Amino acid sequence: MVILPRNDTIELGELTDSAFYILLALTEARHGYLVMQFVEELTNGRMHIGPASMYTVIKKLGNASLIEPLAGDGKKKSYLITDAGRKLLKEDVLRRQAMVEDARFILEGEKNL
Repeated sequence: MVILPRNDTIELGELTDSAFYILLALTEARHGYLVMQFVEELTNGRMHIGPASMYTVIKKLGNASLIEPLAGDGKKKSYLITDAGRKLLKEDVLRRQAMVEDARFILEGEKNL
């Protein structure tokens, strides 16, 4: 059996749900705890991002130049979305909207959505 390496979705121009919500949160400067709080409040608790997952995603987003760290007081590092991050976020919104439209087209006859 050949195991192929998993492609990073960011490199493919797609965002995971966690990356999507973290980028949304970082349209304003926020540090880690505020990002987690923002996502949970925005989604009414449907989405919970733990610290380990969040900082892994933040590292990937930073390495891809989609967010940037801001100078802070040293205790809490804040981040902000870059122009490239905002562009990818908008593209991902369109991709997700197309997916929903595809699903509605297929499922339309099964039940009303």
